[in-house]
Amino acid sequence: MPDPTALASVVVDRIAPDVVVLHVSGELDTTSSSELTTPLDKYVVEANRAVVVDLGGVKFLGSAGLEALVLGQQRASQAEVDFVVVASTRAALRPIEATGLDSVFTILGSVDEAVERYSS
Repeated sequence: MPDPTALASVVVDRIAPDVVVLHVSGELDTTSSSELTTPLDKYVVEANRAVVVDLGGVKFLGSAGLEALVLGQQRASQAEVDFVVVASTRAALRPIEATGLDSVFTILGSVDEAVERYSS
């Protein structure tokens, strides 16, 4: 269960034996980005085919949160793991687009799209 006093929290959901969804909520900034980096370190491994980061519950995405995503993407590339970001809210999309990271990440509009992509 997430810590109710934390600025950000991540709930892990396995949608297939080798596909993990990290549902992120709250504010990802310098004081809370480790809430995302820790599960990324754990799940972006060769044993997984894909890691989906669901930013649907994110209210603020600061530079440290963006850095955590970039590091996750880099780690995924090295491990040959698909790295997908689900972002449809302004709070998540705006910083990604403003920094040009929308050309770096595979971005989907919903977790359902990710489930469909990896259900076969």
